Amino acid sequence: MLTCGNVGKTYATERGPVVAVRGVDLEVERGEFVAVVGRSGSGKSSLMAMIGGLSRPSAGTVRVEDTDIWSLADDDLTDFRSRRIGFVFQFASLLPTLRIVDNVALPALLGRRAGADAAYGRAADLLARLGLAEQLDAYPSELSSGQQRRAAIARALINAPSLLLADEPTSDLDEETEAEIMAEFRALNRDARMTFIMVTHKLRLAGEADRIFHIADGALVS
Repeated sequence: MLTCGNVGKTYATERGPVVAVRGVDLEVERGEFVAVVGRSGSGKSSLMAMIGGLSRPSAGTVRVEDTDIWSLADDDLTDFRSRRIGFVFQFASLLPTLRIVDNVALPALLGRRAGADAAYGRAADLLARLGLAEQLDAYPSELSSGQQRRAAIARALINAPSLLLADEPTSDLDEETEAEIMAEFRALNRDARMTFIMVTHKLRLAGEADRIFHIADGALVS
């Protein structure tokens, strides 16, 4: 599913180059649930951004489903990312002026992956699976943090990606809601054979994964 070969990321700053990720080799099989654990500033989010096609590596290759994603033209990479990769970020980042069902359907409409009826039908089904069947017409401000996070998960799943990337997905949630979200992740991983890569600084959450990788000072460590 995923192969990273000698991936590195260096940022140019006024004080000189800053190495965020250095020489990462990583392989993840289809259907695996993998956690990448590290302290703040260790490079885990930079690595996730390169895997997800959001930030170009300074060195190395990233292959998703046998596609070297950073060899693609910009438009092709955007299309590939829309079809194959889902993202759950640290904050829900729902559009406040749109209803929840609109927020979830939007990526399918923008990517022209489905007509309006199909997109909204799938959005409603996903929201129902995640316990939000009664909140389709609600606005983000009317939902709790946990409900907003479930809506963000539904949005990430709308185009049926084969790879889901979650960057500190429960950082602002209480323990009970956090446990519920993790249970949903495991169920999706099990039922849909979806590959999950989760970045977290919480070893307790990482324990839910099939495998754990530790990152420190930009490098994977044993």
